[in-house]
Amino acid sequence: MAEGFDVVGFTRAALPAPVAERLQEFIALGHHGDMGWMASHPERRSAPDSLWPEAKSAIVLGANYGPAEDPRLRQEQRNEGAISVYAQGDDYHDVLKKRLRRLSAFIATSFCCEVKLFVDTAPLMEKPLAMSAGLGWQGKHTNLVSRNFGSWLFLGVILTDLELAPDRAHDDRCGACTACLSACPTNALPAPYQIDARRCISYLTIEHKGHIPALLRPAIGNRIYGCDDCLAACPWNKFAQTAKEVRFQARGELMHPALADLVRLTDAEFRTVFRASPIKRIGRNRFVRNVLIAIGNSQQRALAASALALVKDPSALVRAMAVWALSRLVSSDQFTALAHTHLAAEVNPDVASEWQAGVDRGTT
Repeated sequence: MAEGFDVVGFTRAALPAPVAERLQEFIALGHHGDMGWMASHPERRSAPDSLWPEAKSAIVLGANYGPAEDPRLRQEQRNEGAISVYAQGDDYHDVLKKRLRRLSAFIATSFCCEVKLFVDTAPLMEKPLAMSAGLGWQGKHTNLVSRNFGSWLFLGVILTDLELAPDRAHDDRCGACTACLSACPTNALPAPYQIDARRCISYLTIEHKGHIPALLRPAIGNRIYGCDDCLAACPWNKFAQTAKEVRFQARGELMHPALADLVRLTDAEFRTVFRASPIKRIGRNRFVRNVLIAIGNSQQRALAASALALVKDPSALVRAMAVWALSRLVSSDQFTALAHTHLAAEVNPDVASEWQAGVDRGTT
């Protein structure tokens, strides 16, 4: 396509009733975690025409961002951070929005109609719409699967007041396969087509603003922003293609980022390194929190010095994870000595709790 999209489909500006039912169940179970915006006005989220009553049709477009290699291979490099495929290049929101604006303007001018565009920035459920428009189906991991592009499609939607002939909804082709469920490191997929965001590494490292539960930290490994395991495990990826769009391909500095370098980033340096990247939106403190968890999981004792350098960081979130990382990398005697030095001066109860927990682990 001229605007760089790889697939397009058409459907009504409405969603089947089961979509709303699944959303209500998801929220009722608390599986949305602290993403309060998901629980706010769920009736609007499951009804595209509630966002714009005049909308009659949805044009759903997909852009391939397939990786050049299996992203799970990066988890083997313990001294490096693993970044989700979608965030290794430029922010797809910005890239797709520019394309959709041009396409929307063309449609509006050519057909004398009204249009509104969406790229994951409004309460619009793009994946069920994509399934209705024939682009693919929502797999058992709840993400879209394409016969031609596997797990790797960015989605954009244009709503219009035009009456357009809908495409046939795509059939579910997961069959008896449960590869994605088995692949999840934190058991965030309790059943087919269900996800508990509170256990999902992508949620924990991106959306969650607080301390990541201690029991889940070891399973995070070296994933410092997002997780691709359930996506990468899908057998339909045998048809996947490497992204042709240069802006979706991994930046050189994000291919093999060293944890020792990332953990030292100041706020200004963080903003520079992740310019035009979706990573920038979580801020330096949450990002360094993630890096410190990866350091704690690294088994690289040489990285203990990097954690120690942050036990007095201005951010309590960072301090707490620096303490946790230290507790995993130094001997119990060394950690206890450090605790005696720093614990008495620590004013934040969460950080103090990490110091004490580390001491307790060393004495049991």
